[in-house]
Parts: sequence; structure tokens; C-alpha cells
Amino acid sequence: MSRLHLYAAACAVSLTPAIAAAEGAATAPAPVTTVVQSGTGKTVTTVHVLAPITVMDWPDQNSENPSARVNTPLTILSFDKEQVPPLPKPEALLTNPFGWNKWLRDRGIALMMDNTNEYTGAITKPTPGYGLRQGSSNAGQYSLENDIDWEKLAGIRGFSTHAVVVGRYGIPASRMFGDNLNPSSEIYGAGGNVVVHLVYAYGEETLGNGHFDIAAGRIPFLNDFSANPLYCNFQNNAFCGNPKASSDNTTHSSYPDAVWAARIRVRPTKSTYIQTGVYFAQAGIYNNVQYRTGFKFNGADINGQAVPVEAGWEPLFGKDHLPGHYKVGYAIDNAPHKDNYYDINGNPYVVTGLPQRTVNYSWAAWFLADQMLLRHHTPGNPDAGLIVLGGFYANSPRTQTRAQQYEIGFVDSGFWNARPLDGIGVNFT
Repeated sequence: MSRLHLYAAACAVSLTPAIAAAEGAATAPAPVTTVVQSGTGKTVTTVHVLAPITVMDWPDQNSENPSARVNTPLTILSFDKEQVPPLPKPEALLTNPFGWNKWLRDRGIALMMDNTNEYTGAITKPTPGYGLRQGSSNAGQYSLENDIDWEKLAGIRGFSTHAVVVGRYGIPASRMFGDNLNPSSEIYGAGGNVVVHLVYAYGEETLGNGHFDIAAGRIPFLNDFSANPLYCNFQNNAFCGNPKASSDNTTHSSYPDAVWAARIRVRPTKSTYIQTGVYFAQAGIYNNVQYRTGFKFNGADINGQAVPVEAGWEPLFGKDHLPGHYKVGYAIDNAPHKDNYYDINGNPYVVTGLPQRTVNYSWAAWFLADQMLLRHHTPGNPDAGLIVLGGFYANSPRTQTRAQQYEIGFVDSGFWNARPLDGIGVNFT
């Protein structure tokens, strides 16, 4: 999906024109009632037409596979008589060239190539005297994702694997006008300046039609926790792919870099889940020594563990089945962090000039929510509607740049029948 984004200070505005439709988008069947009329003996079949509910609605950017699944109630997710959740099927320019895409998917193999470009620029001149300038530039990423359903391919019940590699190019305009705390382009950085950089590679076992799920391998912490596919409707790094406060803590590994990890998710009901895991923090994350290619698996710089827990509720309200997602989470870690204020003697380090003291503990907490308020019933877009979203993220002020982050906004798609997949959004932080 191509995107045009406009950026303004303290808010992000997103216009999302769609250029291709997904292959075979499926919707849940409408319930059918069969009635036998007394006296005549005639059989009358009545079909109750409800608002369409997407069986499988994947975002178009890769790396969102786990968060997309957890933002889909089990009543909507179709497992097709097996244990492995449906493989990602985003919108594509070429949905089934020469029939090879269907041939691979029938055997449990999904291959996706993706290219994202984010062009940004300053429409006014920055404050003089700080070495800044007015300018614009483009940053981009090409990627290749491979997902394999081993239940289809080899008969291994409930097992799947997921891997993504990327290459990044260009430069963000943020540096020109000093927008460094919340960069206006999230697609830049941590890619190692190499042709191929490994983002993640892990195995996943799913049982009970999604009620139990365990994953292990090289996994970014923020792929699963405090994540939401809606956030990447905005290219601003304050939102996509997580609230920016979440990655202030380097033990919360973020796309495109992963750490050794294991994650367990339980869904006690069709609309609730709870998940936890352990992520082995690495001191050199986002740096080139250990992470330039992403293929250095030795764990030589592991310096602690981060343990998150998150619970979520995914209701469907009213006759239009308006989806909502509400999640609350907490994370602790035991990695060493530099104190934001005190030196090794307990005095302000900016005054004494002494080294900052080390704090071997940190924490974070979050509450995130989104709710569809209005469904548009637009032909060609079963998810068309107005969605409001908001959130709160809190960090230990002793160790993190942001003590709190608040955000609120909306995304509206399918409001124009002639362009059913177009959308517009505004978000403030």
C-alpha cells in the first residue's frame, strides 16, 4: 500500500491511499435460519445480513504479524481445521503471478516482498542559531518475509516459523531541522547499513485453536508487547510501531533488532488474552559491533533479562460488531542503566562531572486502547470505519528519557465509496 504522510509538530497526520486489493479477502458467513411454515409445509430460509466481519485482516507492513494476531478475537480468526493461525496475506501489487503464490500457500509457504518509502520535509524554517536548516529527504526500506506453516508442509501439528530480513537506505529529514526526540520518519536507523539485515527468526507452536501459543528464537520485545497494527498508519516515530517511550529502555528490543527470547500467550476466552515472556537484553543493541547484520547469535553482550506481562480484552460491540482493543502491561528488567541524575556519589552528575551511577533495575507500565465508533459499510472494505485510539506509557524516571507519554487520535478508512481503502488519521502525543 502506498502512503502519503504529512507531518506537523506534536501531531501526525496520515493519508493512506490504497493501490491494490488483497487476494481473496474473506468475511465471516452470515447466520442462516430455516423455518418450516405450519399448514403449508413450505421451507423458508432466512439469511440475517450483518455488518461484514473480516476473517483475516493483516496489515501491509511486515513485522506486525504477532501484534496483528493478538488484535483479532478468536471468533474472527479462522484456523481452517488446523492449529497454525492463517499466514499473513497483506495487500499486494501482484497477488498470484503465474499461480505460484497460491501453489506455495497451499503447501504452507508465504513469501512477501515489501518496499516502504517515507518522504518528509520542513515547510517552515527552523529556529536560527542552532545549526539547523530547512530541507527534505527520503528514507526507505526493502524487506523479505518468510512464514512457513509446518503443519501443512510437513505435518508438524501447530508449528510455524517466521523470519524477516531488511535493507535500509536514504536519510531522515529530522536531522536537518532538529527533530531528534520524535523523528518524523520511523523507517530509518538500526539497519546496519548492509544489504541484508536480520530482523527476527523464531519458531511458534499454537494449540487449542489459538488458546495457547508459545514462541522462541530471535524476537523483538516490542513485536508482541505494547504493540498495535494501527500505529503504523502514522510514519512518525512517536507512534510507529509502538509508543516511543517503550523503546527508551534498550532491554525492550525494537524492530529491526531482536534478542534471544521466549514468549507464552494464553487466551482463556475468545476475546481475552494474557501473555508473558523473558527477553535476554544485549548491551550492544542498535550498534554495529554486534548488530550490524543481525546474524551474530553468540550472545556475548547479554547483560540482563526483561520480563513483561500484558493482558488484553478485545470486545465486539453492538449489532455492527464494532471492534475494540484494550491492553494493560508492565515490565521489569535487571540490566544496568545509567542514572539520569545522580553520579557515583549520589550527587548531580552534571554539576560534579563524575560518571553517572549504575542502576541495575528499571520498569515500565502501559495502557493502550482503540475502539471503532462507527462502521461505514463501504463495499470493498469490510473494516471501513472510524476508530479512536489513545494510550499512556510510564517509565522509571531514573533511567529513561521519557517518564510518561500520552497519545490520542483517530483513524478513519473507507469513508469514500469510490476509494474504499483510502484513509485519513490524526494523532497527538
